[in-house]
Amino acid sequence: MSGASQISTKRTSDEDPSLEKHFKGHRDAITSVDFSLNKKQLASGSMDSCLMIWSMRPQMRAYRFVGHKDAVMCVQFSPSGHLVASGSKDKTVRLWVPNVKGESTVFKAHTATVRSVQFSSDGQSLVTASDDKTVKVWTVHRQKFLFSLSQHINWVRCAKFSPDGRLIASASDDKTIKLWDKTSRECIHSFCEHGGFVNHVDFHPSGTCIAAAGTDNTVKVWDVRMNRLLQHYQVHSAVVNCLSFHPSGNYLITASNDSTLKILDLLEGRLLYTLHGHQGPATCVAFSRTGDFFASGGSDEQVMVWKTNVDAADYGNVLKTQKYATNVPGTLHNLQSEMDCGDPPEKNKTQESARNQHQQEEETSLADTLEHIVGQLDVLTQTVSILEQRLTLTEDKLKECLENQQKLMHGKEN
Repeated sequence: MSGASQISTKRTSDEDPSLEKHFKGHRDAITSVDFSLNKKQLASGSMDSCLMIWSMRPQMRAYRFVGHKDAVMCVQFSPSGHLVASGSKDKTVRLWVPNVKGESTVFKAHTATVRSVQFSSDGQSLVTASDDKTVKVWTVHRQKFLFSLSQHINWVRCAKFSPDGRLIASASDDKTIKLWDKTSRECIHSFCEHGGFVNHVDFHPSGTCIAAAGTDNTVKVWDVRMNRLLQHYQVHSAVVNCLSFHPSGNYLITASNDSTLKILDLLEGRLLYTLHGHQGPATCVAFSRTGDFFASGGSDEQVMVWKTNVDAADYGNVLKTQKYATNVPGTLHNLQSEMDCGDPPEKNKTQESARNQHQQEEETSLADTLEHIVGQLDVLTQTVSILEQRLTLTEDKLKECLENQQKLMHGKEN
């Protein structure tokens, strides 16, 4: 049922991408998948109105979160992994604590289906996109509405923050991808699609370009500084539903109605692998935060987890700061001169790793501590929000009781 068929002759590792595990539990098509920061959990949303949190550790039970009153269209973990946001056809967004209790706060985000929800990289803001033709930005704390972007003239399928949080890209059925300045709230550019709609858009980890998955079966990569097309892939035989950049920025994975996942080598501008796993349309795909795994979902109600195995050298570089050149190449099919993402030279590797090992250990320890603190703050914020909602409900009930008591008193006096 599953397997990987290698398309290119280039071997970048000893193994091809391989299916590690698959999860069954949803009762309708999968719409969205996302890994937590530490890869211990995987969230999935489905047309069955449920959100599932799957444990990557063996023999650990999955959590089924029920709350949405219609299809769950999108899910995403917060950067710390301590919250999960979901958007639904019921017009609401929910923020969940991904543990056995599955507590959530809910707010009506739009006047129509919420297609997309995403946290900013600092975890402080949320961007949502909807069939009501708007993109909205909210604070995560107390879910306070900040502003709306409303120049699209049809459904907005997807909205994403740039890695630095300064830009927002949105894709709509009006056949445009709009680029917004978050501070000025103005549309700074519109990329026009002539072939079809864009189902999904995402920023390259460098923030210098975006990739778009189209209903015309294509994948396009646009430069957001020069506002021009860099690459155009025609590798699928049906609608492309979703895509995800590898954190190194060197690869892009796509999911299509042709039932396949495809891994593209962005530096060489070509197809690397075609993966057959889902029976029927592959609806969503996402790399883990370090890129060594990716997950996919399909209309077959299955969630699959794959080991990437594409380029082990990339994993070590994912958390390092990458340098990007400002020159623009003359070809649409080569990002090598656009991005300094190549492998480091063989010599000096041993020296460099020995020199950096101690520093990396210290940085990892500090990062873990900070992540724990941020995570605890996330949970506290969420708990306060839940308590506030409960307090409001209690106050409403108390008010109702007092009003009923007064009515009864008036009734007796009469």
